[in-house]
Amino acid sequence: MTENMDGLHWCKSSYSGSGGGDCVEVAASLDAVYVRDSKAVGDGPVLRVGRNEWAAFVALTAG
Repeated sequence: MTENMDGLHWCKSSYSGSGGGDCVEVAASLDAVYVRDSKAVGDGPVLRVGRNEWAAFVALTAG
């Protein structure tokens, strides 16, 4: 399945440093959240997660 990700607004994690280390970006659509490595934009994989699953993940990591 090919998914159109044009027009997504990608946000870099506040935990990602500016020195080129671990850089994670996320973008949200109506039904999913997308995660990618900002160092591999265009060439790397993109993980698609359902919004409910993303909310559960964030709740677990926020505590």
